[in-house]
Amino acid sequence: MKKWYGGVLIASLFMLLVLRYGIMKNPIGDTSITSPFSFNTSNPLEWINSGAPPAVQNPETASQVISADTLVSSLFTQRNFSNEELRSLQTWNHLNHLISHSQGLPNAVEAIKEAGVAWDSLMASVEEDRLGYTNESSNHKGKEKQCPYFLNNMNATEFDDGGYKLRIPCGLIQGSSITIIGIPNGILGNFRIDLRGEPLPGEPDPPIILHYNVRPHGDKITEDPVIVQNTWSVSHDWGEEERCPSPVPDNNKKGVVDDFFLAYLETVQYDIGYLVLVDELDQCNKIVGKNDNQKFTASRVSNGTRRSSMAQEGSKDRRYFPFKQGYLSVMTLRVGAEGFQMTVDGKHITSFAYRESLEPWLVSEVRISGDVKLISVLASGLPMSEDLEHVTDLEALRSTPLPPHKPLDLFIGVFSTANNFKRRMAVRRTWMQYAAVRSGAVAVRFFVGLHKNQMVNEELWTEAQTYGDTQLMPFVDYYSLITWKTIAICIFGTQAVSAKYVMKTDDDAFVRVDELLASLNRINLTHGLLYGLINSDSRPHRTTNSKWYISPEEWPEETYPPWAHGPGYVVSRDIAKTVYKRHKEGHLKCLKCTHNPCFHARKQAWKLEMFKLEDVAMGIWIAQMKKEGLEVRYKKEERVYNEGCKDGYVVAHYQGPREMLCLWQKLQERNEARCCGDR
Repeated sequence: MKKWYGGVLIASLFMLLVLRYGIMKNPIGDTSITSPFSFNTSNPLEWINSGAPPAVQNPETASQVISADTLVSSLFTQRNFSNEELRSLQTWNHLNHLISHSQGLPNAVEAIKEAGVAWDSLMASVEEDRLGYTNESSNHKGKEKQCPYFLNNMNATEFDDGGYKLRIPCGLIQGSSITIIGIPNGILGNFRIDLRGEPLPGEPDPPIILHYNVRPHGDKITEDPVIVQNTWSVSHDWGEEERCPSPVPDNNKKGVVDDFFLAYLETVQYDIGYLVLVDELDQCNKIVGKNDNQKFTASRVSNGTRRSSMAQEGSKDRRYFPFKQGYLSVMTLRVGAEGFQMTVDGKHITSFAYRESLEPWLVSEVRISGDVKLISVLASGLPMSEDLEHVTDLEALRSTPLPPHKPLDLFIGVFSTANNFKRRMAVRRTWMQYAAVRSGAVAVRFFVGLHKNQMVNEELWTEAQTYGDTQLMPFVDYYSLITWKTIAICIFGTQAVSAKYVMKTDDDAFVRVDELLASLNRINLTHGLLYGLINSDSRPHRTTNSKWYISPEEWPEETYPPWAHGPGYVVSRDIAKTVYKRHKEGHLKCLKCTHNPCFHARKQAWKLEMFKLEDVAMGIWIAQMKKEGLEVRYKKEERVYNEGCKDGYVVAHYQGPREMLCLWQKLQERNEARCCGDR
């Protein structure tokens, strides 16, 4: 009997391996249309004549998995840098232990491996420029804007076997949008919009950051029209579907799948779409799937539909659905702070929260396929770097050179991502122009991870050398790795310079440097200080779809120790120095469970690992220092606004480039801390 069971087990494992191989070759996740990777790429339709940005992997080794050790060693190989280049790498080598301290941070190893590939490509390009290689193509490249602000095709009628493709040269940022005008047609009217990234090193298939599938006649789960949103990656396969309207067991589902559907609902937890908010917008508009008694009129644009049939159809009640076969649809997919929002004919329809490691900056292509006649596609609000030839105030924007270990009143580290060019320029033109910053009493540096796109990295490298205010990070910039940037800020504030206070903020936060210094002087605490909007009684987010989700394994306790909100907090030098010291020794970690019920077990069941929420992590580290004897002082500053702006602010968060310039102008003209717009 044991032998029989063993044979069955071996046979089952063999079948699983065969199935897994088949899925990897042709992933299954969408039964209504073809596989996402069945496209013919032998002659892809490119909208940019210069071609696609270089892939992150080496074409000669594309089918091979590159070892982490090899890529990490390339990141820290000694290179012949100039003094100007070294200014952007002052924390780089201090982070060479990241790979061994990556436990607990999602995508950490992948981010370092991807950075190794990106760094090698960037250094090869830098070396070519250094050696003075010139030819017609490189000269032409230098004259063109590598990261265009918008792309459009006003006659988008041609499909190839894989659908319609639009290359996005430098990714998407908050505020970017993709507008598609088309008419669902064909037998079913099913079509899909995929936002795709670049494949990971050694992986042939790219991730799908957003899969937006429109099914006007339903699918195996429902007969009613439905929109399905999802993601796909090699490591995680298809994620959990988000359906609009959300599925509910009623009499409308097909009888042939009743048992399947009920079992499906028992095993998969669905959120009720209209109860989930993304950027304060419904995940699924409540009107989708509800009875719609409005009549069709001739004002709707039709594709060969007779007026008589419109009148007949309009006389019937139907469920509202934003897409209809034969009728024109104007779809706008916008990039928000928390997720993607789809508007159809001026009405919000769906939202989709970003998923871990699948963020908008990764998008390198928009692909549209299925039963839809495209009329035009426009991508706007794309990340665009500053044209240095037209920067008239360049000298005023360059950072003040800082001798090594220069004493400072305050060092401010700013989180930014590689393609957020406009945000960094707005900071340079506004609060980085305070007298204390220009004089060198306060230093400001942007902390930026590498991008998977070589174009973006080349633009970032040029920007860093031009302004001298950017610190490059030896990893690709996933949100789950921002704790590493906090460590880097502490390193710069205590090792590159010698600051009395060290501050962390974001590139969409406006900091009143003069009032911040005045507040710190009034407090007059130079040891054990945590200053900011202190939260003393917060609980971990246990909802899985939350951007800040923390599992019981990651943090078993019901509450966090006191911590300060990330848009703007300050620590004294001794705390920053201890953070750096413990990172260097490999002791800068947080308690994490080794198994599910460990929060009921003894502490011996816990192990030490890193924590992915950087502002909470700082609070945890400080609480540990307090247990070990440090006298900690928590100073709450109510004027740090982490969700917008209020008059009299010290820090105002969620300020775009226009709001930044407006706030600065009001300070200069009226000497008043007044907010701009509705925020």
